[in-house]
Amino acid sequence: MTRLILFIASFISIQCQSQTNSANDKKNRQEAIIKEHVYDCADKINYTVMMKEYQDCLDAGLKKDSTIAYLWQQKAMPYFKAKKYSVGMPLVDKAVQYDEKKWLDYRAFIKCIFAKTYKEAIVDFETCIKKFGNSYVQDHTYAFYIGLSYLQLNEFEKAETVFKTDIEDQSKRFGEGHYLDLFYYGISKYEQQKWEEAIIEFDKSLKQYPEFSDVQYYKAICLARLGKKEESSLLLVKAKKDATSGYTINEDNAVYETYPYKVRRW
Repeated sequence: MTRLILFIASFISIQCQSQTNSANDKKNRQEAIIKEHVYDCADKINYTVMMKEYQDCLDAGLKKDSTIAYLWQQKAMPYFKAKKYSVGMPLVDKAVQYDEKKWLDYRAFIKCIFAKTYKEAIVDFETCIKKFGNSYVQDHTYAFYIGLSYLQLNEFEKAETVFKTDIEDQSKRFGEGHYLDLFYYGISKYEQQKWEEAIIEFDKSLKQYPEFSDVQYYKAICLARLGKKEESSLLLVKAKKDATSGYTINEDNAVYETYPYKVRRW
């Protein structure tokens, strides 16, 4: 009996080691493909003017291993920046298929900020929260994007609830909510004509980012609706000056997409 137990234990150990070695071999092989076809090929090409050559690099890598999620994501990325969402989305779907944990939140972000398919974005982000917790993508929580999506769907009460909960969580962890979360939380109240409550959140945002012109603009509207015309006019003058100086929503991807409620005309 003892020999049998030892034999079984030894067999299991060998099997586990074999599986580990196989996984390591696959990882090393895929990393080599990524190096050859992304870092040493696609990354050296300006896809804005040489899209075919860029895509050819990645396609050559996928011929060697079509299960490398990063190659699919890299194929999708420039199409999103070119606003070709229908071309890019099936590619990023492939990335999610082969590595959901890595790329599901990225796809959800793309749906929210780029493709603007807000209902689908909410579904993806809620799945992310269920599976991985309320983590971060592109510097903001999953809940942030859910709230933003509800704003864009005109479901303002839902947006307010989501932002309120998320900001409370951020405050517990970091001492305060992010100024962009506070801005959109204020917007959720603004859209419900809760002028005083909106101003409270706008002021919290401005405390962190005093020159935030978009916040100043919406706060000025709230002041006007409350009959504070002179204060509103002075704030609008400052907002326009700060906007001219570039103090607006400065997210990395704002160069490709206009974020909701950004003031585009002054």
